[in-house]
Amino acid sequence: MRRLTAGLFSSVDGVVESPHLWQFDSFDAELGAGMGAMISRVDTVLLGRHGYEEWAEYWPSAEAADPFGSFINPVRKFVASRTLSGNLGWTNASLMDAPLEDFVRTLKQTDGGDIGICASISLVRQLLFAGLLDSLTLMIHPVVAGTGRHLFEPSDPVTRLELQEVTTTSKGNVLASYGLRGEEG
Repeated sequence: MRRLTAGLFSSVDGVVESPHLWQFDSFDAELGAGMGAMISRVDTVLLGRHGYEEWAEYWPSAEAADPFGSFINPVRKFVASRTLSGNLGWTNASLMDAPLEDFVRTLKQTDGGDIGICASISLVRQLLFAGLLDSLTLMIHPVVAGTGRHLFEPSDPVTRLELQEVTTTSKGNVLASYGLRGEEG
C-alpha cells in the first residue's frame, strides 16, 4: 500500500498559512535537504482547488533550475474541487473522479511511490482525521507568527499521534514527523 504524506511549514504558535510572511532567514540547507528527501519519495500529489489555482499560475513559468519546480511541474497531480470542471491546464493535473476519501483509499491501493499533499491545509486536516494520512511533517520555524490559519482548531477531536522522526537544523528549525497512534498504544 502506498503512503500518504504531508509536510507543512509551521510557526511555533501553530500558524501554517502564508509561511512566506514569517520564515525570514530561517530556511537553511538542512531544511532544504529534509524537503528534498520528502519529495524524492513522492510520485503523485494531491491539491485542493485554491492551492491548485495559485500554484498552476506560478509554477509552470518558474525558472527551470528551481528544484521544487522541476519536481512539481511533471509530477502527477490530482485536484479535489467541487467547482472546477473539465480539463485542467497544468501538465499532468486532473480532477479527482470520486469523493476525496474514497479517491484516496483507492489511490493508496495502486502501485507507486508516496502520495504527497501539497498546498492544502483542508486536505491535510480531512485526511488526517479520516485516518488516511500516514505521515505529517511539521517544519517548525523559530518564530511566533501571531496571526494566520492554524492546522488544528479548538473543535477538533482528540487524536493521538506518535513521533516518527525529528531533526533540528542549524538555524533552529525542527522537522517533526508524526503518524496516527494505533489503538493498542
